[in-house]
Amino acid sequence: MNDDKNRDLLYTILGGAMLLKDRFASELNIDDIFKKAEKSKEDIEANVAETFTKASEQKDAIESELKTKIKTIVDELGLATKADIDELKELIKNQKS
Repeated sequence: MNDDKNRDLLYTILGGAMLLKDRFASELNIDDIFKKAEKSKEDIEANVAETFTKASEQKDAIESELKTKIKTIVDELGLATKADIDELKELIKNQKS
């Protein structure tokens, strides 16, 4: 008797699960979900690529601006540049000869 109740309960649960499956399957098309997920993936990949491109451009611009600022500071402070030091080395070398 107990087995009959368990079996009936199992059939009821399975029947309810099948009804839910059919109801949600008609409302939610699995193919549509996969298509949306694929589109989202493509959008994310495009956004990531665009972000990397912009980051690279900004990096180049920042490096260029930084070099310009450093050159300006070196000039304002009157610091010797590599070219200045090479010129002095050449002068010293010529005076020794």
